[in-house]
Amino acid sequence: MTDDAQVPDRNLALDLCRVTEAAALAASRWMGRGDKEGADGAAVDAMRHVLDTVTMDGIVVIGEGEKDEAP
Repeated sequence: MTDDAQVPDRNLALDLCRVTEAAALAASRWMGRGDKEGADGAAVDAMRHVLDTVTMDGIVVIGEGEKDEAP
């Protein structure tokens, strides 16, 4: 039998899907406005907000970053 401490109480993959969904929904509100930076900012803000609710210890190691001065 497995130790109860080893059984996860949530699915990290599903939590990260929710992060992606929140970013996509936030960016979608900017469609057709011609404001790429506004859409990027809204997506990043939503992503950070939902990531703050995910119980994990990690570091983001990829992203747009300096490519086009994304937020």
